[in-house]
Amino acid sequence: MSTAVGAEGPLKSVAVFCGSAAGDHPVFLEAARATGAALARRGVAIVYGGGQVGMMGAVADSALAAGGTVIGVIPERLADLELAHHGCTRLEVVPDMHARKARMAALADGFVALPGGWGTWEEVFEAMTWTQLGYHDKPVGILDVDGYHAPLKALLEGAVTRGFVREDVSAIVSWAHDADTLLDRMEAARWPPLPQWLHAV
Repeated sequence: MSTAVGAEGPLKSVAVFCGSAAGDHPVFLEAARATGAALARRGVAIVYGGGQVGMMGAVADSALAAGGTVIGVIPERLADLELAHHGCTRLEVVPDMHARKARMAALADGFVALPGGWGTWEEVFEAMTWTQLGYHDKPVGILDVDGYHAPLKALLEGAVTRGFVREDVSAIVSWAHDADTLLDRMEAARWPPLPQWLHAV
C-alpha cells in the first residue's frame, strides 16, 4: 500500500485563482503574464474564473498568446456584467459560485493561487481543505509575488507550530516565487493518505 499521495506525473491542467484587480504595482500583472506563459509553454491547460480583467485577464491573455489552452468558468451573474473573457479556448457559464468552484476542481489536476483578494483566498483554502480531507488528491501551489503571500505563509506555518495542522499534511501546499519552480514542486509534493492522519492523535 502506498505511504503517500500526490500528483501522479506531470500536471495536465491547473486551476488558477487570482484577483480581478491588478494590484498596486506592475509586478503583479507581470507575474500573472509570466504564469500564463509558463503554463502554456509546459502544455498545461489553464482552468480559471473566466474573467477578462485584472490578474485573471492577464493570465488568460498571456497563455492564449503563447498558444495555450484556457478554460474559463464564470457564474451567470458575472457573465451578465460583461466581465466574461470570450476569447477563451472554452468558456463555461455556470449558475453560481458554488458550481464554479466544483467545476474548476473537476477540470483541474492541481491549484495555483496568485495574488488576489477574498475570493482568491476562499478558493485556495477550499482546495487545500478538499485535498486534506481526501475528496481529491490534488496539490496546491501558492505563488508569492513581491512578498504578497508572506503573511499567509506565516499564518499556515503557525497552524503547524500550534498543533492545528500536521507538518506532513502541510506538504499539500507548495510555495515558490516563479511559476516553473512552483509547478515542479507541486508535481513532486507528497503527503500522507487520509487514513494515516485523520485518526492520528
